[in-house]
Amino acid sequence: MIRLYFHPTPNPAKIALFLEEASLAYEVVPIDTSKGDQHLAAFRTVNPNGKVPAIIDTDGPGGRETRVFDSTAILLYLAEKTGQFLGAPDDRPELLSWLLFIASGLGPFSGQSVHFQFTAPEGLDYAVNRFRREAERHYQVLNEHLNGRCYIVGETYTVADISAWGWLDRASRVRKGEDDPLAPYPNLKRLFETVNARPAVERARLVGSDHTFKRVNDEETKRSLFPSNYPLVS
Repeated sequence: MIRLYFHPTPNPAKIALFLEEASLAYEVVPIDTSKGDQHLAAFRTVNPNGKVPAIIDTDGPGGRETRVFDSTAILLYLAEKTGQFLGAPDDRPELLSWLLFIASGLGPFSGQSVHFQFTAPEGLDYAVNRFRREAERHYQVLNEHLNGRCYIVGETYTVADISAWGWLDRASRVRKGEDDPLAPYPNLKRLFETVNARPAVERARLVGSDHTFKRVNDEETKRSLFPSNYPLVS
């Protein structure tokens, strides 16, 4: 059994999609990051970094309960555990390269682009421009790579496509104000639409829907999501 610590944001959504694609048995543990659940001691034993997603595999290596945190680590762990969505062995170097391209580039810059356009105080034009343009640069790198390709790696759907889907699903926020945010990146748009049409996506979008997550962006939310912006209390 996989225990998924979840909030309805891009990185946890990737894991929900994998679990649905692989037909793995799992249970959802809601972590309301706007209320600060990620900072509770019980969750920090699962992920010391206080981020979602994280999983507990009750049947890990050697039959032992195992924790895994960070969405890319979880995708690789589950793919190796199940033998699914890893692509061909010869494509392993490419798979690792693109997974880490998303983990260290496309994902973080997309997240910061969203943050500075929707959450940060007004007047930070340099930061808004910096993060949005870098997100768009990463879009273009992947768009060019996908020329003549159906999927990111090899000939089949892999965890690299699942990982990219999680953030491309938020393209309208990354590229705020664009009616068709992926239009300048036709290969990327095609990839997103290909993944988004899979039946497992519809099921993944329902994960956590039976829980009411906080939606108000008040002071509690800001302190919960961005604690490093506030001075430590001695």
